[in-house]
Amino acid sequence: MNLLGKVSIALWCALLLLVGGVWLGGHPETLPRPIRETLVDDDRALRAEVEDLVKDNFYKPVKESDIDDSSLKGIVDGLDDRFSNYLTPKEAKQFDESVRGSFEGVGMGVGEDRRGLLVLDVFDRSPAKRAGIRKGDFITAVNGKSIAGVSSEVATARIKGPAGSAVRLQVMDPDTRKRRMVRLRRARVTTPIVTGKIRESGGRRLGVVELSTFLNSGAHGLLRQKIDKLLRQGAEGLVLDLRGNGGGLLEEAVLVSSIFIEDGLITFTKGRTKPRQEFEAKGEAIADDIPVVVLVDRGSASASEITAGALRDRKRATVVGQRTFGKGVFQDVKRLSNGGVLGITAGEYFLPSGENIGQKGIVPGVKAKDNPKTARDEALPVALRTLAEKVTRR
Repeated sequence: MNLLGKVSIALWCALLLLVGGVWLGGHPETLPRPIRETLVDDDRALRAEVEDLVKDNFYKPVKESDIDDSSLKGIVDGLDDRFSNYLTPKEAKQFDESVRGSFEGVGMGVGEDRRGLLVLDVFDRSPAKRAGIRKGDFITAVNGKSIAGVSSEVATARIKGPAGSAVRLQVMDPDTRKRRMVRLRRARVTTPIVTGKIRESGGRRLGVVELSTFLNSGAHGLLRQKIDKLLRQGAEGLVLDLRGNGGGLLEEAVLVSSIFIEDGLITFTKGRTKPRQEFEAKGEAIADDIPVVVLVDRGSASASEITAGALRDRKRATVVGQRTFGKGVFQDVKRLSNGGVLGITAGEYFLPSGENIGQKGIVPGVKAKDNPKTARDEALPVALRTLAEKVTRR
């Protein structure tokens, strides 16, 4: 064989080795077990080497727990999925407090946005209210660190802290894009999960019930109690206000939808390693001749979208408002041995029609938008008029 032939063979072998190495790097499970375990051991040794070098040579003292937390966050960040996240033990504790409805923070309802957190509500007599933060503002940094692209769970956990402690927020005006820094002192804030009232529109008595979160495992029960009370007070129809509700537990979405839908499919899920799982209505629904409108906005996400989509697809309600956030995926949440929490995107959920609303959101049948710069609520009257028309036609 001549020299050219030998060189060609060598090049082809090198190319095959390169391609094979790249493929095996992405599919280590195909390697023989001894080789796979050796590579894993090498990886652990390399990580330990880097950690030791940092601890021995960095110009400031470093806590081992901080290195561990950063390493775990780095693994999840490598997934390039903004809905998957790792919460440190401290962040997990703060998140648990917010789920219970009573927490130490600054008194804002927020939604996820590429730029940080979108302020959906500012509670009366709260630190945020006193600092001049308004609905529609964006929080872009916390204590000097950008939260752009950070999940809402992690971003809000950074804002929360012990009552009396201080936090610095960078606030961006949505119109001028100007940013300002505000310093707030945290306080204990209590937020109601469900509120309700009777409103008059078109000569009709209508019930308006607002659900602020699906994170509480008893949310559906509180909502049903409030709805039953409004119906006893003579409500002829109901507005379910899910504006600014960023979602929560899938089971709660099914149970809330079941208040309005007697039986049949609410949603189904499936993922790469998870087979299709169907979730059907359960329990006793209110009378199906009671007209319903669901009011949504850009802050309505996840479980809110499951509920609004199910009521729309099952012809149980008219959706009014703005296009929703568009979160068509769900997370598995695992408690870790260190007290932290891993939330990892495990699959997609689908509406009864088979539609996945990831990125698209739910487009309301009737458009309505509230102006955050006014004291009025411009969207609710549209929902009430739509409901009054449904009541009249029944």
